[in-house]
Amino acid sequence: MSHDFGALPAELTQTHPGLGLLRFAALLGESGDGLDDEAWDDMRAAVEAGVLIGLKPSKIWPELAHGLMAGAPSRMIEALRACGALAIALPEVDALFGVPQIADDPPQVDLGAHLMKALDEAAKRGAPLSVRFSLLVMNVGKSDSPREHLPSHYRHIERGGPRIRAICARFQISEDCRALALLALAECERVHRASEVRAGPVALMLERLGAFDAPENFALLMSICACDYCAYGERSGGPYPKAELLTAALNACAGIGLASDQGGLDSAEAVQTARAAAIAKAFGSQRWSGKAE
Repeated sequence: MSHDFGALPAELTQTHPGLGLLRFAALLGESGDGLDDEAWDDMRAAVEAGVLIGLKPSKIWPELAHGLMAGAPSRMIEALRACGALAIALPEVDALFGVPQIADDPPQVDLGAHLMKALDEAAKRGAPLSVRFSLLVMNVGKSDSPREHLPSHYRHIERGGPRIRAICARFQISEDCRALALLALAECERVHRASEVRAGPVALMLERLGAFDAPENFALLMSICACDYCAYGERSGGPYPKAELLTAALNACAGIGLASDQGGLDSAEAVQTARAAAIAKAFGSQRWSGKAE
């Protein structure tokens, strides 16, 4: 199917008009250029004419990935949504716009707007594609939360998991992106709630997150959580307190392991107890340090 893009650069539309439209939207995140009304109208007309219909998802993903890795990924998302392409290429993400999310500062945000701020925060921090993809999809289970529960999203993890897997299968997303997105879905909100007064749960969380066995994945998850946290209010570019807390906890119990490791302990339970005690000592916890409460 052909379409005359008119106002859009001809070199982007020579191979396939649909890919050209996606590529143009992706490039907006790099150039910082604004679009005039003619260009917006032309993009909308192209989508309405069906330039994305029949386009293989495996062809679409490289263009989306390019835009996600740009300096301002939100500009691509904004452009795709404005012309109707996001609803075709990523309906799970498009459905998040207009859905409220409970927060602390401000007390409520729009999930779509929050997603775009989180992606731009990831770009500012130079985050890899796996982090940006996770931020893009980790809330897709919230799009159809029961209206009576809003702005809370009960059981969104159960809804989100199959959707993330379906997106990954559709676009042939790499396993590292898929695994990290599912980890972020399950753990990001838990990380936000981590508390220094509960050393035992913190020790268990570190193990569950792979902080001891896969520190690189732990670091990526902390990056996701930091971008999500800093997308609220005016926090952009600031520190993420829970990452600092969990990193301090991890450092406190470094070297505590099973007997298979030199100087280790003889059971998983003993390891957990020792790690919790070390974390509590680092946090100054009365309960775990042996001081009177």
